[in-house]
Amino acid sequence: MAERLHGNWIRLYLEESTSEVLFNLGTKVRRQYLDALRTLSLSLSRQVAQYDIYSMLVGTVMVLEVLTLLLLSIPQALSSKAELEVPLWSPVFSLLFYLMFLVLSALHVIVCTSAESSCYFCGLSWLMAGGVMVLISALLCAVVSALAKMFASGKLLSKNPAHPNSRWSELDVVILLGTMGHVLSLGASSFIEEEHQTWYFLVNTLCLALCHEIYRNCFLGNDCEPRRCSHGERGFVNTAPALQDRSIGHDELEPHRVSKSPTSLNTLRGWEKWMAMASPWVILTCCRLLRSLNQTGVQWAHRPDLGHWLTSSDHKAELSVLAALSLIMIFALVQRRCSLTSKVAMALGLLGVYCYRAAIGNVLFPWQRDSKDISKGLIEARFVHVFVLGILFTGTKDLLKSQVIAADFTIKTVGLWEIYSGLVLLAALLFRPHNLPVLVFSLLIQTIMTKFIWKPLRHDAAEITVMHYWFGQAFFYFQGNSNNIATVDISAGFVGLDTYVEVPAVFLTAFATFAGPVLWASHLVSFLSSETSSGSALSHACFCYALICSFPVSAYIILVTSLRYHLFIWSVFSPKLLYEGMHILITAAICVFFTAMDQTNTKS
Repeated sequence: MAERLHGNWIRLYLEESTSEVLFNLGTKVRRQYLDALRTLSLSLSRQVAQYDIYSMLVGTVMVLEVLTLLLLSIPQALSSKAELEVPLWSPVFSLLFYLMFLVLSALHVIVCTSAESSCYFCGLSWLMAGGVMVLISALLCAVVSALAKMFASGKLLSKNPAHPNSRWSELDVVILLGTMGHVLSLGASSFIEEEHQTWYFLVNTLCLALCHEIYRNCFLGNDCEPRRCSHGERGFVNTAPALQDRSIGHDELEPHRVSKSPTSLNTLRGWEKWMAMASPWVILTCCRLLRSLNQTGVQWAHRPDLGHWLTSSDHKAELSVLAALSLIMIFALVQRRCSLTSKVAMALGLLGVYCYRAAIGNVLFPWQRDSKDISKGLIEARFVHVFVLGILFTGTKDLLKSQVIAADFTIKTVGLWEIYSGLVLLAALLFRPHNLPVLVFSLLIQTIMTKFIWKPLRHDAAEITVMHYWFGQAFFYFQGNSNNIATVDISAGFVGLDTYVEVPAVFLTAFATFAGPVLWASHLVSFLSSETSSGSALSHACFCYALICSFPVSAYIILVTSLRYHLFIWSVFSPKLLYEGMHILITAAICVFFTAMDQTNTKS
């Protein structure tokens, strides 16, 4: 109507009508346009504010049920047997299951038949919706079963009277406060934008806590032995007070050490002891250098960093030297536990990585003065992909051989390390040249902590799992990532591909983005498998990894649901939720790998 009146005004204007008629009609047109804009704005506001609350609540309830089940299963999952029994089919709770299913079905029918707007959960088929309601009812029965079993046996999450002297160590306090602080920080948009600062602070604090523990062991000697014993009897940080009494009937919570022999810092001599004392400061130095490599976040992203200096066209020679030295260091740090075949494949693969970067013009060969002959590097990248698949195949073959044929612990250890080496080679291919030092420092920190911290201090599997998780999260941001979708390196999904192929592109992009957490989790599996004599250490690590990943995700889902009308819900909170969703999928894949390795441990 406004456009029609506007057309009449233009026609009168061209006919040179009186000014009073034009003025009155123009006022009417202006009023009509303003009314139309007001109506459109109100309509858009209503559409933006319309959330699918029913579907959001269903998903939130499922997440909270899983988290509650994990928390209630802590004593049982971290016991010496490392068993997790969920009595879903118990006759006692069958009535509760059917009642919950009927109530949820009735609620689903009422909501879907009375909903005025479209609902995702109501749009599902009745078979899928019924499966979701069955899952919710089963999880509720599992939670009630765990609570009833805990109250029946009198084993609540309390201090064990059999161990009155057991107390929290400094490392446990750091882990607990760091985890809770990170979860609480997710409720503020500024902390989400600058989440890398949170993880940098937590990793630095962890290094200082380890430094205190190392110095206390070195200088006080046997005076700290009772503390270390009580420290070893604790499991996950949230389960430190969950020690059980043997007289009640359950196994005591006894997380397994990572060392096969009772070693300590006192057994280290000469330069090894000095290296153990200097290792936290070396790690802090590495982290400080990595912070200068990539500026991420929002507030300081515009500031120049070492990565921008290296990627400029004027410093291509320096970048080439740095990339070559990084690839040599990667080979030196990875090859020590590989078989001869994997060593050769790793060397050729890393050489192919440099050739690929030279082919696309990122780096230069010594005999090149400029990079005029630029190609897509398809041959070089596929050359590296072949070696990656070859190393992964060799590692998988060793794992199957150790399980089926030989049942040899050494073969399994080599196989896990070769799988880890294959992932390292793939990360070296996908990382941009200036990010190769991130991979080098990751391997260096893992080597230092393995030899001078985890083995001498005899940390249990739960604490080592939390440390791997923290460093994996920190290296996610050391790569230059953030909670902004714009920082995802899409070009990694096209390495070795001539055209867009969905499945390989998604896999390569996801791996390049989450290479830090994946590599640290893979190193965790390899380390625990090679250093523990008990098969339940991997079960403990799998449970702790799942718990420490699901706790912030569950809290963040609740926060996002409650802050859905926040000003930055789409620009800050929603991208973070996408990252968390992808991270939880990768965590699920890692836990499946943990479980598979634990099964091979049990069978062997």
